[in-house]
Amino acid sequence: MSNVMVDGKICGNISNGYLLLVGFKKDDTIIEIEKMVKKIIKLRVFDDGNGKMNLNILDVNGSILSVSQFTLYADTAGGNRPSFTNSMKYDEANKLYDKFNDMLGDYVHVEKGIFGADMQVSIINDGPVTIILESDEL
Repeated sequence: MSNVMVDGKICGNISNGYLLLVGFKKDDTIIEIEKMVKKIIKLRVFDDGNGKMNLNILDVNGSILSVSQFTLYADTAGGNRPSFTNSMKYDEANKLYDKFNDMLGDYVHVEKGIFGADMQVSIINDGPVTIILESDEL
């Protein structure tokens, strides 16, 4: 079970599936989004009957909790205060985030946080399996 709260109210909640922390770099486009959606849907990380990670989110009838997280692209190389110059600008990222969630929603149920809000995210990591997907690698 994972959920996201804003102002003390749950705005997104799933019981089985992926919690995605989603950030966009300043040069990301719809092309990267399409590749990410395909990879996320096809990724086989759920256990089959033999305890082997062999099933994808569709196979287990899972859902997605998508949480916007621009701080994923923080640059800490130049000092002690993070720089966010590598992150996409707010308005562009908001549009891309909506498109990303819409495209995922063509395949699975998607719950989400509120873009740009102060969110409290709760996760139970069943596995544990934590994977970083970078658009540059696809």
